[in-house]
Amino acid sequence: MHPLGKIVVAALALVVFCGTAYGYVNLRALDDVTRDSVIDADGGTKPGEQPADGSLDILLVGRDSRDDQQGKPLPPELLRELRVGANGDDLTDTLIVLRVPNGTREVKAFSIPRDSYVSMPGGKGKINAAFGRAKAAEARRQREAGETDKAKIQQAALTAGRRATRQAVEDLTGVKIDHFAEVNLLSFYEISKAVGGVDVCLKKATKDRNSGADFPAGPQRIQGADALAFVRQRDNLPGTDFDRVRRQQVFLAGLARQVLSAGTLADPGKVSDLIEAVKRSVVLDDSWNLLDFVGQMRGVSGGGIQFATIPVVNVDYRYDPDSPRATAVQVDPAAVKAFAASLIGAPAPTAPASPVTVDVSNASPRDGLASRVAGFLKDKGFTPGKKETVSSRRTSLVRFGPDLAERGAEVAKLLGGLATQQSAAVPAGHVEVVLGTVYSGPGVADGGGAPAGGDEPITSAGVVCVN
Repeated sequence: MHPLGKIVVAALALVVFCGTAYGYVNLRALDDVTRDSVIDADGGTKPGEQPADGSLDILLVGRDSRDDQQGKPLPPELLRELRVGANGDDLTDTLIVLRVPNGTREVKAFSIPRDSYVSMPGGKGKINAAFGRAKAAEARRQREAGETDKAKIQQAALTAGRRATRQAVEDLTGVKIDHFAEVNLLSFYEISKAVGGVDVCLKKATKDRNSGADFPAGPQRIQGADALAFVRQRDNLPGTDFDRVRRQQVFLAGLARQVLSAGTLADPGKVSDLIEAVKRSVVLDDSWNLLDFVGQMRGVSGGGIQFATIPVVNVDYRYDPDSPRATAVQVDPAAVKAFAASLIGAPAPTAPASPVTVDVSNASPRDGLASRVAGFLKDKGFTPGKKETVSSRRTSLVRFGPDLAERGAEVAKLLGGLATQQSAAVPAGHVEVVLGTVYSGPGVADGGGAPAGGDEPITSAGVVCVN
C-alpha cells in the first residue's frame, strides 16, 4: 500500500447515534461499548449542563488500524476483502469536529486535513502524527517505570495517543472538545454494510490501484469494500488529499441521510446491525452519556448537517529545507480559530453610536470572496459597503481612519488576524478590507478552506457530485 494512500475512515459514530435517537431502548444495548478516558476530568460537558462556548463539540477520529478496538488483529480474509495490507500505523487520518450550537438543530462539521502542520508536544509536525508520538512515548514511559503487563502498556499508550490528538485539535481550533469518538477499518466496513449502502456521485469515472477504487461516473450506491475504496482514494484525483476529504464528507453526509431515513429507522434488523457494529468497533470517551446526547439530536433532520474544511494557507508547504520532498499543509492558527468560532454564530459586537460600513476588495483569484466576507461581517454587526475586484496582491490588509481604529482592529481580528493600517484617505465611517491571494479566513470557499473555490457546499440534504 502506498505510504500516502492511507485510509481516511469516515467518522460514522454520530449518525449511528442519531439513528437510534428514535428508540431509547436500543441505546441500552450500547452500555458495553468500549470507553476510554480521553476528556479531562474538568473538561467536556456534564449531563444537564450547557456548553460554555455555545456549542457541543465532538471530535470524530478515524484511525488507520488493522486491529479491532479490543486490540485483536483483523482476520486476513477481511483484510483481503478490504484490499489493504496487514501493516497499519498509528496515524489518525480522519479528523472531523462536529459543532452542535445551543438552541438549534443545525450541525456544523469541519474537517482538518491530516497533513496540517501544527505545534504539539515534541515539536512541530503533521497533526495526524500526534497520536503515534504520544502513544510511543507513553509505552516507553510505562516500560521504564517497570510495567511488564503488555495489555496495560497498550491501553495506557492508546489513551495517551487519543488525549494527545484531542489536545492538538483543541490547540489548533480553539474549540474545547466535549466528547470523542474513534472508528477504524472494521467500523467503516460494518456500518456501511449495515445501512445497505450509501448514495454518492462522481463527476468522472476513476480507477486507482493503491486504494482499489474502480468507479463509473455518475450516481451510485456503495458499501463495504467499495465504500472503503471510495474514501481511501487520493491518487489520480486532481485535488489529492483535499478531494479525499470532500469524498469523506460526501460519504458521511450520505450516511446521515440513509440512517435518518424512515426505511432504516423502521427496520429493526438494520438498527440492530448498526448497534452491533458500534459495540464491536467504536471507542467513546468515558464521560459521554448517550441517552442525553440522542435527546439533543432528536430534532436533527436528514439535511441538518453541513460540512466544510478549515482554511489553509499553502497545500504544498516545504517545512524542511533539507528534505525538499517533505511537504505538509500550512495553516494559520488564528484564521482556523476565527473560522471555527464563526460556525456557532459568535455574538455580534455591540453596535456603535454611528454605524460602521465595511468596503471589501477582492485581490485574490477566488470568485465571490468579497461577497462572502461582506456577508460574514454583516452577521457580526457591520454594514456592508461596496464590493469590488482589484489588482492581485499577495497579502491582506484592513485600513481605517483614526476615529475607527478600535473597530478596524475588530474587523482584522474577525478575519483571522489581518494586518492593519491607519489612513486618513479612508472615508469617514468606513473600514476598508483588501483580501490578498493568501487570505484564508472566514469566507474562503463558502466558509471552508478547500483549495479550489466554487465547490458546491456539502450537506446531508442531497447528493453532491465530487471528483
